[in-house]
Amino acid sequence: MSIEPVDALRRIAFLLERQRESTYRVEAYREAAAEILPLGEDEVRQRVQAGTLRDLPGIGASTSEVIEQAVAGHVPDKLAELEEKTGGPLVTGGEDLRATLRGDLHTHSNWSDGGSPIEEMVASAIELGHDYLALTDHSPRLKIANGLTAARLTRQLGVVDAVNAHLGKRFRLLKGIEVDILDDGTLDQQPELLSQLDVRVASVHSKLAMASPAMTRRMLAAVRNPATNILGHCTGRMVMPRAGDKARGGKTRPQSTFDARAVFEACVESSTAVEINCRPERQDPPSDLLALAIELGCLFAIDTDAHAPGQLDFLAYGCARAEEAGVPVERIVNTWSLEELLVWANPAAAS
Repeated sequence: MSIEPVDALRRIAFLLERQRESTYRVEAYREAAAEILPLGEDEVRQRVQAGTLRDLPGIGASTSEVIEQAVAGHVPDKLAELEEKTGGPLVTGGEDLRATLRGDLHTHSNWSDGGSPIEEMVASAIELGHDYLALTDHSPRLKIANGLTAARLTRQLGVVDAVNAHLGKRFRLLKGIEVDILDDGTLDQQPELLSQLDVRVASVHSKLAMASPAMTRRMLAAVRNPATNILGHCTGRMVMPRAGDKARGGKTRPQSTFDARAVFEACVESSTAVEINCRPERQDPPSDLLALAIELGCLFAIDTDAHAPGQLDFLAYGCARAEEAGVPVERIVNTWSLEELLVWANPAAAS
């Protein structure tokens, strides 16, 4: 068995990401793949033979070893080790549900706090069999996550158009946003820009300990906003430290309190989907709230909230939870075709 050097480097990065390794530990492999991709097989082979591979920017001891072993026709040791340890299923259960999903509606690129370019996220989504992927980088208020100003979001929409023009009809990158729910329940982006998007995920990222009555009013205003399609990670909890979160002391975070029945009833009335966030550190909503949302008739979106290509595989976690809870498949919006999804997300445009 052999593998091309670029493919080996990308696969190593993917496997590290799906195991929640910190982005900086993965960057070397993706940067090395980007460095040798334009060179072509012959030049890479010549550099291996001449011992000049490490003269290239971004090629170090670990990445050069991967390239050299791949050029020699071997599966690189690093890749073989990762495939054995981490290449199998992330979780047991949810496989049938996972097979019905057409795409992912909550992902981030390096335009905000993600670790990879848009094109790399798209390439991995296609490899995973998605029909569509929503690019939902953060909105301006979340400065710590390099949230997109109106001007930067406008530029990003042009990039999305270019990606889709290149891909044709085989895949669709959806124009989206993870928009902050502000203290009064309004959305953190210009309404005219929100109207240009395909999908809008609205999430609370600040003042998560707000008193329950105020948080309830805040969330009700957001889910009733016609621009909102999906209520993201509704409690904001963290049940385990985020990967590489040593700077924060590896802290967890309790869930916000709000009148979940009132919020979920408003979601039903407004056809706003409740997100089943697939990140292992979130597992949001908690099981009791997920059961309540099912009982009340909510729509759902099973989303990875991926910040790196390998994290697109996190759908497995959400599908296992959804299957165990008994979420009706027909109420999961990202099992729908692209056409059905877009009509639901933008009913005014479809009428």
